[in-house]
Amino acid sequence: MTVDISRPARFELAPGLEISRVVTGLWQVADMERGGTLLDPVQGADEMAAYAAAGFDTFDMADHYGSAELITGELLSRAPGRGVRAFTKWCPPPGPMTPEVVRAGVMRSLDRMRTSRIDLMQFHWWTFEHPGWLDAMHELAKLRDEGLIGHLGLTNFDTAHLRVLLAEGIAIASNQVCISLLDRRATEAMSALCLERGVRLLAYGTLGGGFLSERWLGRDEPAEVGDWSKMKYRRFIDAVGGWGALQGVLQAAGRIAKKHGVSIANVATRWVLEQPAVAAVIVGARLGESEHRADNLKLFGFALDDEDRATLAAAFARTTRIPGDCGDEYRKPPFLTASGDLSHHLDALPPVWPAQPVPGRDDRARIDSGSVWEPLAGYSRAVRVDKRILVSGTTATHGSGRLVGGADAGAQAVYILDKIAASLTALGGSLDDVVRTRVYLTHADDWRAVSEVHGRYFGAIRPANTLLQVGALIGEGYRVEIEAEAVVGPRAD
Repeated sequence: MTVDISRPARFELAPGLEISRVVTGLWQVADMERGGTLLDPVQGADEMAAYAAAGFDTFDMADHYGSAELITGELLSRAPGRGVRAFTKWCPPPGPMTPEVVRAGVMRSLDRMRTSRIDLMQFHWWTFEHPGWLDAMHELAKLRDEGLIGHLGLTNFDTAHLRVLLAEGIAIASNQVCISLLDRRATEAMSALCLERGVRLLAYGTLGGGFLSERWLGRDEPAEVGDWSKMKYRRFIDAVGGWGALQGVLQAAGRIAKKHGVSIANVATRWVLEQPAVAAVIVGARLGESEHRADNLKLFGFALDDEDRATLAAAFARTTRIPGDCGDEYRKPPFLTASGDLSHHLDALPPVWPAQPVPGRDDRARIDSGSVWEPLAGYSRAVRVDKRILVSGTTATHGSGRLVGGADAGAQAVYILDKIAASLTALGGSLDDVVRTRVYLTHADDWRAVSEVHGRYFGAIRPANTLLQVGALIGEGYRVEIEAEAVVGPRAD
């Protein structure tokens, strides 16, 4: 039975932070401004005020979403702006995350948004090979304690690195990730960890750039698409099996929509809202061009039943799973972003540690990671000899000596393998070149957690591997150490 709902449902994302279960996303501001003409902030704020008045009072943006923060600042400066929840993201280029750098990033958003506190600051990091993300999150936590930030969130973090942060003792309110009828990765390991640790998901991409709607049911595949959103999700459609796979999902959703007297978009969004770890969905708005508030209110007047879920499950079975975990589309092939292949962007990032020549040996190069033990004991983090790279036994030591991951051996292993990946990159190799790993554990019971992490990094590479239990590792709290060998060969086309 359809119930008349006049305002969207609410959810307590974190203590003192109640939000609309439909968050209004402002990422399309950047698309609307890509021609060079900025939106009028007063008119934009008027449009946002209309959303807030209808109960859609929670807004999501980022430091690179065009003038979205400036428009929001105009709204927050008004009396009607009181009660608005404004989330933003900080997406810095990888580099040293000193207290000064982190504070400057936060202050820029505070100034643009004309507010003294950001309700939810969400952090995005391009490559986990660079360990600066841990420094950034610890500094953001200090700014939260100072009162400049209400709560901390993440965006496009995978399960493994969310686990590292939780093991570090940093309170995380949310992770913003893609979830839709086409992309169900976040309903797997990510949701299990979130439900276990009290983190909630903010879901974007729920309508697949608009492709999950009646407009595309039974239609021929378009030769080309214009806006950034459709450019991005066209790649998702290709990844799940192409236009035919999309049509199968649309047909299933269409039957459910007809049964409940709602739209396909309602069915697609309702399915995401009903995922246990999801706090809210983010629905993009093109300020001043179109709005779908009345249709979105229908989300709260019906629920999917077992028959509906079975219908969708049958359609899912005829699609291909999006590869990897949440956020992988930004960090490794296949790059499922609006601009497509990001390898040029990632390849342009400088190595974390510079390669150094070995005096008197033209065939060798080495790197140091900054550990106090490397010069003391007279060893290198990694050495390259011709095409062979050897990475020393590596622990979850950050900077000059801090242990990462606490007592969580799996979290320690994640940090270690990122460190090994960075070592290989600095010497012209990659994880794909690894031919052998050796893993040393102090506790045999950790074998499964560490092996699962090893499998995430090397499942498609399958190097030779030895797993050993040892009596102890040097240093308090260290539970795992890993070494690796690689042979750099020609890349497959």
